[in-house]
Amino acid sequence: MRDIGIDLGTTNILIYVKGKGIVLNEPSVVSIDTTTKKVLAVGKEAKEMLGRTPGKVKALKPMKDGVIADFETTEEMLNLFMKKALGRKSLSKPRILICCPSNITGVEKNAIREIAERMGARKVFLEEEPKVAAVGAGIDIAKPSGSMVIDIGGGTTDIAVLSLGGIVTSDSIRIAGNAFDQDITNYIKNKYKVLIGEKTAEDIKTTIGTVVKNKKKSSLEITGRGATTGLPETITVTSEDVEEALKEDIKKIIESVKSVLEKTPPELSADISEKGIILTGGGSLIDGLVEKLRKELKVPVFISDNPLTNVAEGTGILLDHLYLIDN
Repeated sequence: MRDIGIDLGTTNILIYVKGKGIVLNEPSVVSIDTTTKKVLAVGKEAKEMLGRTPGKVKALKPMKDGVIADFETTEEMLNLFMKKALGRKSLSKPRILICCPSNITGVEKNAIREIAERMGARKVFLEEEPKVAAVGAGIDIAKPSGSMVIDIGGGTTDIAVLSLGGIVTSDSIRIAGNAFDQDITNYIKNKYKVLIGEKTAEDIKTTIGTVVKNKKKSSLEITGRGATTGLPETITVTSEDVEEALKEDIKKIIESVKSVLEKTPPELSADISEKGIILTGGGSLIDGLVEKLRKELKVPVFISDNPLTNVAEGTGILLDHLYLIDN
């Protein structure tokens, strides 16, 4: 019997099996036949269908802002992922640790717990993402000193100060990678009068995205649909466009980090000032973010070694140290 850790992300789902490591890392996307309600594909295969499906086939994301938006589809998606990850030998009554944003409601927690129990879990642990991310990033949270982590995922940015194995102060805002994509989509629509899809917005973000001005200018040629003509149009988008598009949401993230720092006990603030802040999650990889945070917060800021997998790796460590889990 092996324990299982699940990073239930808005953008990607990662499954960690004790003794094996990360056995699955796939997009949190499902394609369904709207007539029969049958699931046709999940993960990478379903993501390729986003924006490209015929009328009766719909590709959707059942997770929104770090929580379950569609209970039945999420359950079916997780079951299929578990079968894919474990093969025919599904584990008998495993203990499952699932990560969730730090500010989700009791109702949302119960929904996550219920899905895990229906999947056959003997015991379900729920733990907050920034704590698990910190552990996965190599921070010893059991020490009586302050550590701070900012986990920028797909649906939420989770900010936490940790000490003695627990979260001292935290915040979770529903601004992260998916919101950045929407910012880019809206900006291009308003400036260039061109409509683009989710995948194109993500390509722009990852290819030429930046959050600071005066960086080396880069550009990308994209094709979308003219908002007025309805015809295909090709335009050139610049890194300056992306900086302008993301400006307000980056400002909100910085304000949230400052708010958490203001609530932090002085002794722990001194530790953070000395050790710095660790960034994790896919959103932390956008160009210029470390530089911007250092300038705004006046403290050292670093990206973890494996920001995309820190939460999943953290579940594995916590399953070996259950005394650090809150429930």
